[in-house]
Amino acid sequence: MVRRRSLAFVGVAALVPLVASVASAASAQAASSSLAVTTLGRHGGKVSTTVTVVAVPSGETYSVKSGKRISLPSGRYIAMTDIYESATNGLGTDTIGAQVVQVSGRKSVTLDARKGKAVKVSLDTPADVTAPPRISAQVCAAAVSDMPDAFSVNGWNDEGSLYAIPNSSRLLQFGYLAQWSGDDSYVAVKNTTGIPAAPGGSFKRSKLATMRFSVRGGTQMARQNDTALQARPKVDDCTTDLMAEVRDDNAPYGAAVHVTPGTWQPRDDIFASNGDDVGGGFPKLRTLKAGQSVTQSFGRAVWSPLHYLPMVERKSVSFIPEALIGDPDVGTSGADPTKETVVLSKGRTTIKKKTLTNWGNSDDEFSARIRSAGRYRLTVDAHRYRPGITFPAGMLSSRATLDWYFKADPAKSMVAPVFLTRFLPTGLNSHNQAAPNSTTTVDVSAGRGAQGPDLKFTKVTAKSVRVWSSADGGKTWKAATVKHSGSTWQASVHNPASGAVALRSEVTDSAGDRSVETVYRAYAIG
Repeated sequence: MVRRRSLAFVGVAALVPLVASVASAASAQAASSSLAVTTLGRHGGKVSTTVTVVAVPSGETYSVKSGKRISLPSGRYIAMTDIYESATNGLGTDTIGAQVVQVSGRKSVTLDARKGKAVKVSLDTPADVTAPPRISAQVCAAAVSDMPDAFSVNGWNDEGSLYAIPNSSRLLQFGYLAQWSGDDSYVAVKNTTGIPAAPGGSFKRSKLATMRFSVRGGTQMARQNDTALQARPKVDDCTTDLMAEVRDDNAPYGAAVHVTPGTWQPRDDIFASNGDDVGGGFPKLRTLKAGQSVTQSFGRAVWSPLHYLPMVERKSVSFIPEALIGDPDVGTSGADPTKETVVLSKGRTTIKKKTLTNWGNSDDEFSARIRSAGRYRLTVDAHRYRPGITFPAGMLSSRATLDWYFKADPAKSMVAPVFLTRFLPTGLNSHNQAAPNSTTTVDVSAGRGAQGPDLKFTKVTAKSVRVWSSADGGKTWKAATVKHSGSTWQASVHNPASGAVALRSEVTDSAGDRSVETVYRAYAIG
């Protein structure tokens, strides 16, 4: 059987690189001593592994093949490895272990998998869980950094095939994530100082929290959504970023994961038909208590501009063309690449026009010099843009436009007093479709965020919000009835018999500044 490392049990994944240890062939200090680490398998024979050697307390890290001697400055080190032994009819076995070594002269040590103890976990599992849990575990250097997982070795396997060599040193941490799979998933994490003599633990479903994943279809650049949960303890330890795969499937779908209380990072990766990871991101962290249940959504309509506003600084109006079409449930990390045309004008005079893309060049920025105070207009016309893949037929939120009208003074640095709109249609199905000839209530909010510590950010209050809908791709527009409730507005949109609905908002303030936002193919009819 070919052993494959899945998304669920690799500590580092596509979207979130951990802080990596830096391999070094030599130290600035003369290497006056040496170390050789022999690794033995569970039957006593030598097994070739890669050994990680970490200096204490500096954290300088070396990588060496087992049995090979490496020159080191005299001092204290942690030598750790995963002793993996393959099998013809299964995943083989993993034994992870570490030793604290005082290196002086020629030093030799052995990491012996025969001393490993099985990592045993138990859960009062429901009848639909029939297979043993899959466990991902790692040993970390706890004394060299406030991020122990950055100096670690890891292994993963089914229960009964994963072992850890006990070591009581407080310079080490041991962390694991266990996952049981049935109709739902059950996930438990645990961290200890040192490697216990009996690694593992016992867990009860009644003491777990629940996170439900709701993955909608139609809004993403591709249909395959790989959702996962990563452990994110408030104080980093040896469980940080250990990951449980939730589901890897075409949207739409739902899934439930029952987890030990604590802080978790939900995430998704979106894969195109050619295998490219083309999107996804990290929503806000969720801190869960026993018995608590929360829902994490991905792909809800409408995807729209998420954060960046025009800025007036250094006698110029500037704009960062990032996060113009993104999943509001994820945030700026969940925005797709776009190509956009940005135009700054004053009255009938075009000051600057530029076409930009954040695909392959995240440093692109629009900037145009202004010479006098007055009212300026900045427009942005953004389309999703990802060369090399074919977008799904009927993809929603394919285009978004912004039309901002505001007062600017070249002598005053500030964030422009304009808004971004969040549209949230209610009552859509899992494909982000409304029923034909129905009425959809769209929750509308007008927001703005600080763009950096060096720019003045003033509070601006929306005086009025108007909303329109279009059933013919923006050729004609129909005003929606809008009701104001607290800090949000509700628009009643009358849906056509088929096709898709575009949404447009206009937000004005008491000073006459105006923000118009349009999302084409905001949601579908079906």
